[in-house]
Amino acid sequence: MNRPLQVTVLGATGSIGLSTLDVISRHPDRYAVFALTGFTRLTELRALCAAHRPRFAVVGDEAQALVLQQQLHSDGITTRVMSGEGGLDEVAGHPEVDVVMAAIVGAAGLRPTLAAVQAGKRVLLANKEALVMSGALFMQALRDSSAVLLPIDSEHNAIFQCLPSSYSQGLGAVGVRRILLTASGGPFREFAPQHLADVTPEQACAHPNWSMGRKISVDSASMMNKGLELIEACWLFDARPDQVEVVIHPQSVIHSMVDYVDGSVLAQLGNPDMRTPIAHALAWPERIDSGVSALDLLQIGRLDFQKPDDMRFPCLRLARLAAESGGTAPAMLNAANEVAVDAFLSRRIRFTEIASIIDDVLNREAPVATGCLDDVLAADRRARQLAGAWLGCNGR
Repeated sequence: MNRPLQVTVLGATGSIGLSTLDVISRHPDRYAVFALTGFTRLTELRALCAAHRPRFAVVGDEAQALVLQQQLHSDGITTRVMSGEGGLDEVAGHPEVDVVMAAIVGAAGLRPTLAAVQAGKRVLLANKEALVMSGALFMQALRDSSAVLLPIDSEHNAIFQCLPSSYSQGLGAVGVRRILLTASGGPFREFAPQHLADVTPEQACAHPNWSMGRKISVDSASMMNKGLELIEACWLFDARPDQVEVVIHPQSVIHSMVDYVDGSVLAQLGNPDMRTPIAHALAWPERIDSGVSALDLLQIGRLDFQKPDDMRFPCLRLARLAAESGGTAPAMLNAANEVAVDAFLSRRIRFTEIASIIDDVLNREAPVATGCLDDVLAADRRARQLAGAWLGCNGR
């Protein structure tokens, strides 16, 4: 390696972004931070710019950019601050960038992730919504470019590690029978369904194994996160929804498995720490130190597995239906979920009403095929309108 690889971190102030920067800082000879983005967390982004000295930083709007630029100037930091979607696209597709960590949560991450793919970067995909919303378009853009796509979700990274390099020929061609997508079950794995209506945002965000942001923590509690991962797995590994089985594994040690037709089941194990898949994708096909401690199976002692309960986790069922329907259904599912989770976190709805909103939105309009990104974004907007109408009709 003649020079350190230049890395843009989209969503630098979130948990994935911070873990990425931790791994990068352990290997200054291999990686350098080119750009950091953090749309609203200016204080955190200022500190990260001081620590990593990127060439660029991107925030939400021009007013925020001016504030941060002045702060960095007073700190003696020469980072140039940009704003908005244009700034995101520029740092994702910049000619000098080698690697893009796509870790912006939700639909907002779609455009810059696509920009990185179209620019031929090594894209580390932590933004599952990009594939959920626009799977066919996204994968076609990948085929039309020289980009390399590596999954960061611990489950998809595990599947990637357990599949042969020729998996792109089709799962049947490489003898795969099933993908077993593991799930922790979140904080409500043992809750009686009738008690879920009264849980609080604090309870939903108290994940037993992982440290994550509030939105993804709620998705984990509802198992919508696993539903989105099911859709993502179908696109990443060219699988049918019926080839992907969700298995609750409370210890979060086995991150996913691949079941082969000869009876072999390959699993990837590790401590629940996102630095492992991040380090794997940064260095692939090599291996580097991630800072994660070695797995102690003797201390863990046991590995348990359960079937998800549809009564407790209706969001998982809705996501599978959207995967089977295809077209605009996954984009509408994702948008309705984002609106519903935001309403739950702001205490406007009960936890159980997250699924009610999504179900209502999906039943109001039949999915249609998507021919371009505008079709996807139109479905996203329509679903948000319908979800907002549900909130309005129900006094929220």
